[in-house]
Amino acid sequence: MDQLPVFRFRPRRFRLTPYRLLLPRTTLAVHQVLGPRKVRVLLETFASYTLHRSLMLVRRPLAVLLLAGATLLGSCTTVRQGEVGVKRTLGRLDEQVVLAGPKAFNPFLSTIIKVPVTTQNLEIRSSLPSREGLSVGSDISILYRVKADQVPALLQTTGLGYENILILPVFRSAAADVCARYFAKDMHSAERAVIEKAILAQMNEVLTARGFEIENVLLKNIALPAGLAKAIEDKLESEQEALRMEFLKQRETRDAERRVIEAEGQKRIAVVRAQGEQEANIIQARGKAEAMRIEAEAVRLTNQLLNRDLTPAVLQYKSIEAFRELSKSPNSKTIITGGGSTTPILNTLTQ
Repeated sequence: MDQLPVFRFRPRRFRLTPYRLLLPRTTLAVHQVLGPRKVRVLLETFASYTLHRSLMLVRRPLAVLLLAGATLLGSCTTVRQGEVGVKRTLGRLDEQVVLAGPKAFNPFLSTIIKVPVTTQNLEIRSSLPSREGLSVGSDISILYRVKADQVPALLQTTGLGYENILILPVFRSAAADVCARYFAKDMHSAERAVIEKAILAQMNEVLTARGFEIENVLLKNIALPAGLAKAIEDKLESEQEALRMEFLKQRETRDAERRVIEAEGQKRIAVVRAQGEQEANIIQARGKAEAMRIEAEAVRLTNQLLNRDLTPAVLQYKSIEAFRELSKSPNSKTIITGGGSTTPILNTLTQ
């Protein structure tokens, strides 16, 4: 049986310059993170416990082993956008926060605690007390944000379970205090916005100093007790019926007023029409009277003119003209006159 070669430890000092030129970029990055001293110790450790001297002559396997050892000695994490990190070394929290980006640390001695600083939505189901002593169920959304500069103090005093330790107890206390001032029906009406603002203000009074900013408190899906909900529905139906009757009453009143206005309008139209007919008759009578007067005046003037112009000679001439026209008729006739100056003319005509 062949005897294995005896290993004898020979301390040897390695130079980093040849290995630095032959190592890949990943190993160089480890070299930059760990520092020259730790890399030198690592190389000497591998050289001391090598089973065969030929292993030291192989450069590439040595680089692989070096990278594996460096991984055990160092690690890296990434703090994402919307988060801040706090480094904890041997149980002690660093007062400085780690902003977004890569961060190297020793996994055996340190760790980085990540805390989101964006707006978070904490949804719960809770029963809210009312002024009359009823319990009103509701789905609640608490929108809150952790202040980045106070994350170390928050982790130091509260830890990562701050939702159950701080936010929920403070909310329940504030909700019980505020909701007890209002009736159950108010939580189902426009007063709900006032209740939400009051709870928000009371929570901020307590949590602002602890590194929180409560942005909004939303009460959703209000569930009233069955008896109260039925009573409210009956009341609403009664109010709706009363409003409907009031509407019908107002409509009938408006219809009656409209008919009165129409009757008044018809009456005024009839009065105006009668007055118009009366005035028309008066105007017509006045016109007829004026026409008769004018006609009488014309007759009078005509008679005056005739009396002025009809002299005896003219009358005698007109009589002669009339007898002459009568004499032209072929019918037999007897003309009787009153005598006087016309007789000679008749005698002349009869010859």
